[in-house]
Amino acid sequence: MGVAIRRAGGADREVLVRLLDEAFLHDPVSSWVFPDETHRRKVHGKFLGVFVDVTLAEGRADLSEDGSAMALWLDIPAGLPEEEDDTPARMREAADPDNERAEQVGRLMGEIHPHDRAHAYLLMIGVAPERQGEGLGTAMMAPVLERCDREGTPAYLEASSARSRRLYERLGFVFMGTAVQLPDGPQMWPMWREPRG
Repeated sequence: MGVAIRRAGGADREVLVRLLDEAFLHDPVSSWVFPDETHRRKVHGKFLGVFVDVTLAEGRADLSEDGSAMALWLDIPAGLPEEEDDTPARMREAADPDNERAEQVGRLMGEIHPHDRAHAYLLMIGVAPERQGEGLGTAMMAPVLERCDREGTPAYLEASSARSRRLYERLGFVFMGTAVQLPDGPQMWPMWREPRG
């Protein structure tokens, strides 16, 4: 599928946040963090906007030319981080300070994130709801996965639904064996992809 993709910058922040908000509004994890849909609609974009800000500052944000799909990537070095990641706390503060789950989900994911090898981390990928199922997600991931294969770099992500897990498996990601069970909520699946050939 020929999808024109460009590197996103600060001027694209609102488009990136809107896409994530729309794509994940009814996601099992977002619904767990913000169980009340009316409230979720008010704060969800602020919550996911922190991921966009982190990526624009430290990583790679890709956006389809027509604005229908995006992917956020970070290059993670080998070894434990020198300081604690404050992203989960920033997400809670930005979106919903009284909601412990807004921070808890990030902390749980951080606890299982692998650190033994450098890797490309797919932090988030979003496709406009009316365009899902057209192969845009696969197309958005292709440039970085091709780079990973060329450079011999593995990739990592967490699948937040069974549907997304199946997509990632088709792209060579393998479930790492231990799902993250959110308290009284859904599972998330950490997945790893070894570089190909």
